[in-house]
Amino acid sequence: MRFVKHTYPRPGDYTVTVTAVDSVSKVQAVKQLAFSTSGSFFSPHAPTRLLDTRAGIGAGKAKVGAYSSAWVKIAGMGKVPAGTAAVVLNLTVTNTTAAGHISAYPAGAKRPESSNMHYVAGQTVANQVIVPVSNDGHVELYNGGWNAVDLIADLTDYFHRSANDGYTSLAPVRFVDTREGLGAARSQVAGQSAIGVQITGRSGVPAGASAVALNVTVTNPREAGHLTVFPAGQAAPSTSSLNYTAGQTIANSVIVPVGADGKINIRNGAWAGTDVIVDVVGYYGAGGKAAFSTLGDGGMTSPWRIEDSRTLTGANSWLTLAGGYFYEPLAPMNNPRPIEAHVLNLTVTTTSGPGFLSVSPDPYPWERYRYERPPMPPRPVSSTLNWTAGKDVPNLVQAKPGPYGLVDFWNQSSREADFINDWLGQYDAY
Repeated sequence: MRFVKHTYPRPGDYTVTVTAVDSVSKVQAVKQLAFSTSGSFFSPHAPTRLLDTRAGIGAGKAKVGAYSSAWVKIAGMGKVPAGTAAVVLNLTVTNTTAAGHISAYPAGAKRPESSNMHYVAGQTVANQVIVPVSNDGHVELYNGGWNAVDLIADLTDYFHRSANDGYTSLAPVRFVDTREGLGAARSQVAGQSAIGVQITGRSGVPAGASAVALNVTVTNPREAGHLTVFPAGQAAPSTSSLNYTAGQTIANSVIVPVGADGKINIRNGAWAGTDVIVDVVGYYGAGGKAAFSTLGDGGMTSPWRIEDSRTLTGANSWLTLAGGYFYEPLAPMNNPRPIEAHVLNLTVTTTSGPGFLSVSPDPYPWERYRYERPPMPPRPVSSTLNWTAGKDVPNLVQAKPGPYGLVDFWNQSSREADFINDWLGQYDAY
């Protein structure tokens, strides 16, 4: 018997035909088998509000009760087709009166241990999520708090087999820092105004990129407000990308289409100014070869918790040393394709002082850490999430692995902190 290995050029549904021939009698039998690969390509979508329990959009005009869920219809909303594998949402929890967390997952599936955001009483928190869609086209948002909360879900993008844009990851590159005049004027973004940012043609992002994956940070805000990130040449949507309070430093992951001129706009919705930092982590386009997949090691599907230093779950489960880093081999043992990037929801908790976290590719193979102590990799400049004392802070991370599959997590603070790492999916290179 001869075994033949075949690799399909892109995700899709295929028919495998097997023909068996008896060389003596010249009799043959033909068998056909339906086969579906994992993975879907990216499609940008205009920001669309699918759920707002304050206004009765997508659900009744009532808060989501304690330890209960809201179902959000995805397929058929806006331009999202049936069969969509996963969706990009910007989730916001508000009008909170007690602490809790929100988990997003395919509707009707077993509720995962993982969470996408944490909140405390009186807090408004936003976080971007990439979540698989159930077969009937819904996602479920679970309120794991003691009291009811209002939830907002804004659709920004989706993943589908018929889409054409693949993902290309980058080591995080800082494109904008208004504190230093990098990529924009050296001054705060004034209230009720916007700045334009050139994306294509810089630091590896080619002309023709359809969308860009960012980590956007606001710092030194003079009052509470929000940022909206949108394509240049279009009107600012009513949705928000990042919410903040006066004096707060906070980050959120953003995936946004690029305007026809290769630019994006960032609008400050507050009445007073704030500093803005933008780090680029990857881009989408017809030239990208990586498709999003929710099938992980051992056939497990997302989301699932791979590490929690509070409960000693995972290979590197300890309080990360102040100013230090730990390396993580996130790649599945028998993954059939190279991994372009891992999609994680990273949460920092039990913090005793301010700080920020950076995620970057590790340059070394696992064996060097196992058998020797290699030099410390270059400390990254970019930030992934920022925190203050006593706050639980989450953020979506699209982490590019190093050449040997390792990812570094840096605690860029003077205090130790706990980390929770939830796996949401990966981009497999086709």
